[in-house]
Amino acid sequence: MTPARPSAPAPSPNLALNQLVDRRRARGESLVHLAFGEARLPVLPQLAARLAAGASRAAYGPVAGAEDVRTEVAGYFTRRRQPTTADQVVVAPGSKPLLMALQLTVPGDVLLPSPAWNTYAPQARYAGKRVFGVPVPAQCGGVPAPDALRTALREARAAGGDPRLLILTLPDNPTGTLAPPALVRELGALAREEDLVVVADEIYRDIVHDPDRTPFLSPAEVAPERTVVTSGLSKTLGLGGWRIGVARFPAGDTGERLRAGVIAVASELWSTLAGPMQHVAAYAYAEPPEITERVRAAARLHGAVARAVHRIAVDAGATCRPPTAGFYVYPDFEPLRERLAARGVTDSASLAGALLDGSGLVVLGGHLLGDDPHALRFKAATSLLYGDEEQQAAALAADDPTRLPHVAGELARIAEGFARLLD
Repeated sequence: MTPARPSAPAPSPNLALNQLVDRRRARGESLVHLAFGEARLPVLPQLAARLAAGASRAAYGPVAGAEDVRTEVAGYFTRRRQPTTADQVVVAPGSKPLLMALQLTVPGDVLLPSPAWNTYAPQARYAGKRVFGVPVPAQCGGVPAPDALRTALREARAAGGDPRLLILTLPDNPTGTLAPPALVRELGALAREEDLVVVADEIYRDIVHDPDRTPFLSPAEVAPERTVVTSGLSKTLGLGGWRIGVARFPAGDTGERLRAGVIAVASELWSTLAGPMQHVAAYAYAEPPEITERVRAAARLHGAVARAVHRIAVDAGATCRPPTAGFYVYPDFEPLRERLAARGVTDSASLAGALLDGSGLVVLGGHLLGDDPHALRFKAATSLLYGDEEQQAAALAADDPTRLPHVAGELARIAEGFARLLD
């Protein structure tokens, strides 16, 4: 008997939904796209000029990246209380390849917050690892509570697993919240006690809405010998399509071993970050005044619109963690379960389907993020509400972007769509 072929892997759900939106809009449908975490911002002219100036960098160059860009990235981390040298840095075409390379480099299985960004688990499975989810209490800012993590470790090992890698997102995707420093310290101590390697995905670090009131502590500050930090320019500067990612490895033997493993994987998968993009990255990570001002303006915009969507969800009767970073909200319609069930909405998939079919609202159901599929939760990305390039510039400059007609119109459609669920 010929063995059955394994089914083809499914594409990333957020990318698949993005393509669905493109197809349906091309047919003339009017949709409010809340399912794709792209920071829609106009490209700074200085970034475009830097890209053009780097066009002659056509050689492959070192796999880890040229020394000039690695030096600037090291300075970026050093200014964030993570002393770094250029030989602790690797640059790549986006942070996704770096995360995949780490999955291929670190042995053992993976511990993930539940819910979590939808790419972590498939990458682990491609690397032949088992994934063990750890529920995240609302007060934990998207990372597991230490007691829950200890329980997950014990149960994973009892089931024959070998969890050695813990992935954390700070600030969190999908909840738009940030773990408090005390909790990060506890998790760092637990990682040391259990000999876990920590990957801190800090790609949203510079999008804390009110940094004076929302302190940021990286796991690399409390468990520096075992924490790898990944980041990139897609979220802070709206350069997702340019594919610029960076990783910072620990100093010492563990860091050297991990970095060497990632470079070996990189040499077979992507060779090096494109030279023109390295030219851009060296400029951006040096953080000249125009870059820091754009990042501050973008964080203000993201915060204002995310808070507006949060208010709409709460007014509709959902519970929702107030967003403090990034551009996501993660509402829970559990308080409305009985009324929704009368309309055939009983889980996150049917909730997302009802919003799409009934109101043209496109969201990412929690079941696609490792959440309980029976829960009534979804992720809404608010960064696609800023309009076209001219409207994005106006939103960046506005004291209150939610009052701009094009943003206000999208917010009104969201409110109407939530209300229609319950009609």
